[in-house]
Amino acid sequence: MEEDTLLHAANFSTLFVCMVLKFPQIFAMMRAKSSAGISLNSLLLELTGFIVFVSYQMYYDYPPPTYLEYPMLIAQDAFLLILILHYNGSLQQSLIYALLFVGGWRLLTVQRWIIDFAMSICLLISAASKFAQLQCLWRSKDSGQVSALTWAMATYTCMARIYTTAVTTGDMLVLVRFVVITLLNLWVLLTVLYYRRRSSKKDD
Repeated sequence: MEEDTLLHAANFSTLFVCMVLKFPQIFAMMRAKSSAGISLNSLLLELTGFIVFVSYQMYYDYPPPTYLEYPMLIAQDAFLLILILHYNGSLQQSLIYALLFVGGWRLLTVQRWIIDFAMSICLLISAASKFAQLQCLWRSKDSGQVSALTWAMATYTCMARIYTTAVTTGDMLVLVRFVVITLLNLWVLLTVLYYRRRSSKKDD
């Protein structure tokens, strides 16, 4: 009974947080009218990873509560992508990205081996998205408009998913992905906070 309560709490809190996870980042960009510090490559890789992951979960009929947040995250990332392209003066490219992502999404489930292969490299895709953001921060040595709150919430949701995956499906491929992504999200969060603190000291 206690385990069921904890599982429901983890699923519900993850879903709730993911409903607004990207909002702090979106609002920060809209206030500043700038995408400074935010890596476009990181966002594209993250979107790809999300699409592969949710397609895998749906293909194998995993319990919806274990992946229900991903459609919301994909929608938020798509809006972030439009904002970045807008502030970079490249909004016309949004149609190309839309066609690529929709076409890729359909292709994933054409054959079982395709979705299995995509999932096997999903960890590399997701990890690469975090490293792309880290590289952007290291180059600029400035957190710019990167939202620390968004990265903190992302870290929490991945930690919650480690627990829910362990007690429901037990899928090691999914479990390892969440462990690695949790650590990388935390790394990005600490890097953002470090550069923000350093920037505050300079202002003083």
